[in-house]
Amino acid sequence: MSEINKNNKLGLLLRELLNNRSLSMRKFSELTEIDTATISRIINGKRKANLQHLEKFSECLEVPLAELFEAAGYPIEHKEEEAHSEIQKSVEMIQSFLESSNVYDNEFSIANVEQKITNYGQYSQTDEGRDTIHNGFEEKLQKVGSIGPFISQLKDLFEKFRLSKGTQYQLALIGGTLLYFIIPVDVIPDYIFPIGYLDDAIAVNIVIKLLAKE
Repeated sequence: MSEINKNNKLGLLLRELLNNRSLSMRKFSELTEIDTATISRIINGKRKANLQHLEKFSECLEVPLAELFEAAGYPIEHKEEEAHSEIQKSVEMIQSFLESSNVYDNEFSIANVEQKITNYGQYSQTDEGRDTIHNGFEEKLQKVGSIGPFISQLKDLFEKFRLSKGTQYQLALIGGTLLYFIIPVDVIPDYIFPIGYLDDAIAVNIVIKLLAKE
């Protein structure tokens, strides 16, 4: 084995994951929509994977993005700081919009969102709450248009909730986030355009960060 392969943690990890799932490189290319040559170069340590590559690998192989991110040699701390910065920018944008309009009088903060997720999380553990999630998720996706940077993350959370993949605490967090998305009147009601769904994205980011610490 060459020196570059010995130090290529991402390549070794991808080989192991592909072998465990009986996936050929060609099939992996089809699923990720990344050409075979690029995947081969990444696996053999001849090319560094970018964030888009890692996100597609994570989705296809069903492994945490943070695990691939670390294996690729990216600093996790910087990634977390960047995510926190993006959330804060979104919060500031919402607050600025609310201050300049007369459509909504309540104050918006991350604490408001976290409290709502906690309340919804408790409700998600009841039969009625679970039914609301199972019956309302797809309908809400259609209203949103199934587009947006947080939609794929929501779909992943929904599958985890549907299959009960996680601890009771994790499922409560996930359920709370799904209800936050489904129920139109949350911290920022969905009818307030253009920020009605921005707080949904913030809620998803908050919970994903919490789940990553578990």
